Amino acid sequence: MAMLGVTLATGSAWWDKDWTARKSFTIDPTAQGGDISEPVGPGVVLVRLHSGNFNFGAVKEDGSDLRFVAEDDKTVLPHQIEKWDGLLNEAFVWVKAPEIKPGAKTTFWLYSGNAEATALDAKAVKGTYDADTVLVYHFAGAGAPQDASEAGNTAENAGTASEGALIGGGLRLLGANPLVLPGSSSLEWSDGQAFTWSAWIKESTPAANATLFNRTAGGNGFRIGVDNGAPFVEVTDASGVKRTAAGQPLPAATWKNLAVVSDGAKIKLLVDGADYATLDAKVPAINGPSYLGATGPDATGGFVGELDELVISKIARPVGWVKFTAINQGGSDASTKLLVPGEDEGGEGHSTLDNIMEHVSIFGDISKSLTFDGWAVIALCSIMAILGWTVAVQKFVYLNQVKKGTDQFIQQWEEVSSDLTKIDHADEASVKALGGASVKQQKLMLQSPLYHIYHIGSQEISHRIKEDKNKGLSARSIQAIRASLEGGLVREVQKLNGKLVFLTISIAGGPYLGLLGTVIGVMITFATIAKTGEVEVNSIAPGIAGALLATVAGLLVAIPALFAYSYLSTRIKETVSTMQTFIDEFVTKMAEFYPTPE
Repeated sequence: MAMLGVTLATGSAWWDKDWTARKSFTIDPTAQGGDISEPVGPGVVLVRLHSGNFNFGAVKEDGSDLRFVAEDDKTVLPHQIEKWDGLLNEAFVWVKAPEIKPGAKTTFWLYSGNAEATALDAKAVKGTYDADTVLVYHFAGAGAPQDASEAGNTAENAGTASEGALIGGGLRLLGANPLVLPGSSSLEWSDGQAFTWSAWIKESTPAANATLFNRTAGGNGFRIGVDNGAPFVEVTDASGVKRTAAGQPLPAATWKNLAVVSDGAKIKLLVDGADYATLDAKVPAINGPSYLGATGPDATGGFVGELDELVISKIARPVGWVKFTAINQGGSDASTKLLVPGEDEGGEGHSTLDNIMEHVSIFGDISKSLTFDGWAVIALCSIMAILGWTVAVQKFVYLNQVKKGTDQFIQQWEEVSSDLTKIDHADEASVKALGGASVKQQKLMLQSPLYHIYHIGSQEISHRIKEDKNKGLSARSIQAIRASLEGGLVREVQKLNGKLVFLTISIAGGPYLGLLGTVIGVMITFATIAKTGEVEVNSIAPGIAGALLATVAGLLVAIPALFAYSYLSTRIKETVSTMQTFIDEFVTKMAEFYPTPE
């Protein structure tokens, strides 16, 4: 059944009662999910675990009690943990996928919560990949990359590690000093060899004819590269050199899945699971080592960027397999539709809501140890918080009104500033309308400090020019009008900053008030211990935790108040700067259109 877009597997028996929690994962290749209509075949699914879909608190600290079980609740699926971080609640786990059929959903289970469980043995871990997979590099850890498949094709040298690649660690390629892949028997290519090469790449510096993968022997060669952003496959044999046609360049600094599939007669190049180019050629017989990042150990002009999750198979994987790999590992919205986690089940399984309620209940337990003075401090902090947030909300609403009024006023002012005499300063109606604003616009402008300052200036002009607006204004009159405008500015600034003192009191006083409650609580706790003579953690911890709750209350008052004050003061400064600029402009326009009489 489905609920809120989450697929739930129901009606299954519990695989092993020693494991106390489980959750389902559903692979959905249908049109509503990953939209994969082609056969996939044997594959490996990447399960990304994080605090949003998994309860790390119910698992052993190294994740060794994880078990993946097929939908029949009998078949254990091999898996590999590439990364497990119980502190940051992040993990990347590779699981041997059950058979994936086009148009049909496939479900498997993740079991956890067994403190006595041990990690899977090495053979079971290697069994994550089928026998046709001859090389898998996750690039996790230092040193030469280890082969995660059963073939054991460990790299011959250590490349440059890249932290924080697409999936855990990656390989950084610098255009030279390539990573050397061994020339083992499992990696030998016969004439017309079928194989699949897949990796994630991110090119940082596009270049011409940059080599990503190269293998040559006895005049034969096979190369995968990127030419100014456009990937290509190149084959060299007795007939010459053949290369795929150039396609659309890939965007720089963007992870893309690059796959090459040879079926023995032709070679297909795919990007993110979609056909990119086809080469009518077969792979020539080649043995010996291969190179990642350059054509050879001493060569330059190689690929510059990052590479992650290199997989080589000795068969031609179907297009569905390539598309499944690209979607599942890409981490995009499509990947969340392809692999859908279910709800936590079992005694140790907790949803996000359960975790929140657990934290709330802990605070409730701590509050039971609060003394009277602690409650008094929290009550004062609550009052400060209510006052501070009331002021913050009122000021936020007020500043929004100011901005709307100011925008309307500036729009109207721009129409008359070119000729200030359009406004009849002896006519109050003309002054209010700025020469033509509607009643609705006047009502909106009334909320703007600029409109108030403009009124002050207009009144001062009206007092001086009386009936003859051509009389002009003397220099002393202009100075007097500027003084009135600046006086109005001061009053408007006082109005803008009004009541902000409650926020500053919350910022400065909240932590000190909380600290006072904590110090008093600690004093009382130690005094009680000295009186009773009981020195145990159980007797000390509740009192200390209760005392610290007062500090938490003080910080909960101060921190939001600090953010609100910083935001509001920034907006007030912008408004004040706008008023100062307007005063200068108004005085300049006034001197221009009402010049000093000769």
